[in-house]
Order: sequence, then structure tokens, then C-alpha cells
Amino acid sequence: MVWIRTRHRPFTRDPYRRDEAAPRQAPAEGDHVSDNRRPEAAADSHAVPVMGLGAAIGDKPTSRSKVLAWALWDWGLQPFNTIVLTFIFTALYLTTDAFLTPAQQALPDGPEKDAALAGLASGLGLGTTVAGLLILFLAPVLGQQADARGKQKLWLGIGTIGTIGCMLGLWFAEPAPMYFWFAVALISAGTVLVEIGSVNYNALLISIASPKNVGRISGIGWGFGYVGGVVALVLVVVFYGSGWFGLPEDTGLPFRLIAVGCAVWGIVFAIPVFLKVPEPAPLGNPAQRGGLLSSYAVLVRSVISLYRSPATRNTFWFLLASAVFRDGLAGVFTFGAVIAAQVFHFGFIETVVFGIAANLIAGVSTLIAGRWDDRFGPKAIIVTALTGMVIAGFVIFLFADAGQIVFWIFGLILCAFVGPAQSASRSFLARVTPAGREGEIFGLYATTGRAASWMSSLLWTLLLAITASTVFGILGIMIVLLAGLLLILPIRSTPRA
Repeated sequence: MVWIRTRHRPFTRDPYRRDEAAPRQAPAEGDHVSDNRRPEAAADSHAVPVMGLGAAIGDKPTSRSKVLAWALWDWGLQPFNTIVLTFIFTALYLTTDAFLTPAQQALPDGPEKDAALAGLASGLGLGTTVAGLLILFLAPVLGQQADARGKQKLWLGIGTIGTIGCMLGLWFAEPAPMYFWFAVALISAGTVLVEIGSVNYNALLISIASPKNVGRISGIGWGFGYVGGVVALVLVVVFYGSGWFGLPEDTGLPFRLIAVGCAVWGIVFAIPVFLKVPEPAPLGNPAQRGGLLSSYAVLVRSVISLYRSPATRNTFWFLLASAVFRDGLAGVFTFGAVIAAQVFHFGFIETVVFGIAANLIAGVSTLIAGRWDDRFGPKAIIVTALTGMVIAGFVIFLFADAGQIVFWIFGLILCAFVGPAQSASRSFLARVTPAGREGEIFGLYATTGRAASWMSSLLWTLLLAITASTVFGILGIMIVLLAGLLLILPIRSTPRA
């Protein structure tokens, strides 16, 4: 029997258990549903009701093979974030001298050269801002359509294939100013597509987890992603250490091959989730099965209903608060290596070694925090992680002139908190997601998180444009994280199994 903790009573039995063949539907908002066999345990309409997490798996044990297949998707697509977006392609290729004009390349090291490089970093920020706005408009309605039609794996496939296609397209990004915006466009499109995939990947967590282990399984997924990033970075180090196997560097061939290698990596490790992980049953709501445009009207009603219903109001406020702090996390991923290269003058090996250390630390801390999540609740993990990140980030900004040692120490401390914050955010939402609305709610999660990445990207772009100094981008990201921390504090903690 599945039990969940409520706000006013120790436990409430699941009154919405369903047969395997029955379509999954959440109870109507505001319904007071009692357990006929235990009327004294009737659900409190002001407490968190039985959500999709409890209804999806029931009494069935969690399958290790399905968890592994699910986690391998993050392993497979992680190189897009780790290699392409963060540590290698953008930091060591796209925002370097290779994409400056010949006149700019000839400038001596100094303010003018730094301003030219900051212009490239600002252009990357503009591209990610546009990507965030696209996610804002697409993610929730596509998730809603996936719920209504039972097509989470279809949209997961579209996002996966699209991301892989963008990485393959980077083969054509030769080192010349005319190809800079082409590469930015592909990376921005990949950011949108990987988020569409992530919306439905996150929604599948409901199919393999239970209220008792959702934090641990969510942590396993993030942990696999970080370890996959480490393995990919080690392979890049081997590639570099071999002298690029004699490949010419003047055409950017090594970096373009790395992008193609990341695409092949994604193809291999993304396959298991489509073969092993079950798809939630479609939501029997004809109103959600209309066209894409009509989905926006349904979306507005859904957001309003989340706020109006006492049972789901906590979900509404969490989505709003998490929009800000997860935007700051996105900023760390997108611009962290650019800061290392331009502010602290990390070379190729230093950047890659830092990336390996950062992913190892983040992976281990996420696995540990996943167990603490189930014990102490996800809010405690989120608040602790954000506090640590804000302190470490402001130290990096204030003491940047002290040299690389500052970034090595406090950058790695900051990375230790990134994974736990991400994993706990996902498990928080999984605990309060109504049955049959997983894709829609996780679509809103994407909308209010990575979709809002225009905030940190916009602050990054504006501060770099005003100061012509990349170091002030750190300040922009930390401001967003601090705002997110302040917004999450009033949110009510989720019940624990």
C-alpha cells in the first residue's frame, strides 16, 4: 500500500489507486475524497493530495534496469552541456581569437582585446537569451500535449534527435567571424531541443520512482549525467594529449570533431530509455487534445487552477520561486568556463581538468544529497545548496584579482552545490505533481526555470556591454541565485514518504 504524509495528519492512504488498464486521472480540484474503509483518514483538502508519483507505481517495486535505462539518457546527452555549451566548444573555441576579425586578432593583450573577446561572450549570452524565450513559449504546451496524447517518449525522441542534429551541425562552424552566429544559432537551438527532451525525461521519473525513493532516483539521474560528463572530458584530454592525432588546428578541426563525437555519444546512450522505460497513460481530457494554439488557453487555465486550488498552490509557488534560482544554475553552466578562460586565463588543460574535477565533485555530492533529500526533504537541500553557491560566487567576484587559486577553490565549492540543487528541485516537483499532468507540470518547470534563463543571460549581456569586462558577469549570475534563495524560503516543505 502506498502512503504519503499530509500537512495535518501523519499519513493518508492513496484513494486514487487505479487498475493498470484504467486511464490515469487526477481528482477534480477541490474534491473531498475519503477512504471508505478508513473514514478517519480522509484526505484533507488543504493538504498535498495523492499525486502522480504515488498513483503511477503503486505497490510495484522499482526496477533497477528501468532506472539504469532512464539515467543513461542523462549520461548520453550531458556532453552537450559539459563539452559543447560549457567547458570546451564555447569556452575554448567559439569565444576565442578564432572568431575575431584579423584586425582584432592583431591587437596586443589589453583592454581593447578584452573588449573584443567580451563581445563574443556577450553574443553567446544573447543567443541563450533567445533560446530561453523560445523554451518559455514551447515547453509547457508541448508537455501538455504529450500528457493528453500519452506521447512523452515521442517528444523525448524529438528533443534528443534535434539536439544530436545541432551537435552534428557544429562540424561546419569553421573559425571565422562569418560562422560565429551560425554556431551560436545551433547551440541556442540545441539548448531549446535538449530542454524539450528534458521536460519529457523528467516526466518519466514518475513511471519508475515511488514517494519513498524519488529523491535517491532523481539523484542517480543527475549523478549519471555528471559522471558521463567526466568520462567525456577525459576522452577530450586523451585526444588533446595525443596532439589531436596530427590534425591541423587552423581550421578548428579538433573542436568540430569533438562536437561530432558528442553527437555519436548521445546516439549510443539515449537508446535504452526508449526501449525500457514505460510511458505514462494518456490523460483522458479532450480539452487538452486540441491544436498547439488552443493549448495556450488550456495552459493559462492550468496555471490559474494551480494557484486557486489549496492542494496545488504550493506547486504554483514552487514553480515561480524555482524559476529564479534554476536560472542562476543555468547561468553557471553556460558561462562558467568562459569566466575561467577570460577572467582567470585558464588554458586548455586547466579548463578541462577543472571541468573533470567539477563534474566529479558535483556527481558525488548529488548522489549523497539524493539520500539526504529522502530524509530531510528537498527544500532543506535547495536552501543549503543555494546559500553555499551565493557565498562561493561572491568570493570569486570580490577576489578575482587574487588569481587562479580563488577560482580553483571556490569554483569547485560552488560546483559541489549545483547538482544537489538541481536534483532536489526535480524531486520536490515530482512529490507535488498531480496524476496525469506530469508532462504539463514539468513543462511549466522548464518554462519557469531554463525558460527564464533570459534573466541571468540578460544580466550577463548587459553587464558585459556596460563594463566591457567579463568578470562582472559573475555578479549578474550571483544576483539571480540570491534572489532565488530569498524566494524559496517561504515555500512550504513537501511531505516525505
